[in-house]
Amino acid sequence: MARVQVIDPKTATGAAKALLDAVQAQLGITPNFIRVLANSPKALEGFLGLYGALGGFSLDKSTQERIALAVAESNACQYCVSAHTAIGRGAGLTNEEMALNRQGRSAADAKAAGAVAFAKALNDNKGEVTGAEVEAARAAGLTDGEIVEVITVVALNVFTNILGKATRVEIDFPKVELMAAPLKKAA
Repeated sequence: MARVQVIDPKTATGAAKALLDAVQAQLGITPNFIRVLANSPKALEGFLGLYGALGGFSLDKSTQERIALAVAESNACQYCVSAHTAIGRGAGLTNEEMALNRQGRSAADAKAAGAVAFAKALNDNKGEVTGAEVEAARAAGLTDGEIVEVITVVALNVFTNILGKATRVEIDFPKVELMAAPLKKAA
């Protein structure tokens, strides 16, 4: 059960209703994560703005999903692993590829593998990557602009992981188990 209210789009009002209606119109669904975020219409607006900007990135959707899976698994966010597994399938990722992505790897090509490895290093080290890790991303074919895009995708996914875990939002995608059991903390 979520720790904060899950806003019902049918009874939402004002800015929250307009934003929830826009998500429903675009996706055909209104995920629980978005409904929790709607408790703060400005937070939801900010998230949707940045999420929308990802569509114009040089990094393709499948690589963005690879990164999301690596970050979600590393942060033990089952909601996000479940959501991005479903979204990843829609972006053409195989189960085998997504299992590699969750480990911070990719079999797709050198550029995708470099992006995912760099994303995992960013997340695992809270941004404190080494010069060698940056150079490895470049050697894999990432431009400086794409390196900034990887950082942005990681940051957005860290935000969603924290929100999902802190609020304990109910998973409304086919549930996917984490690879390693997360550390348990008192309720």
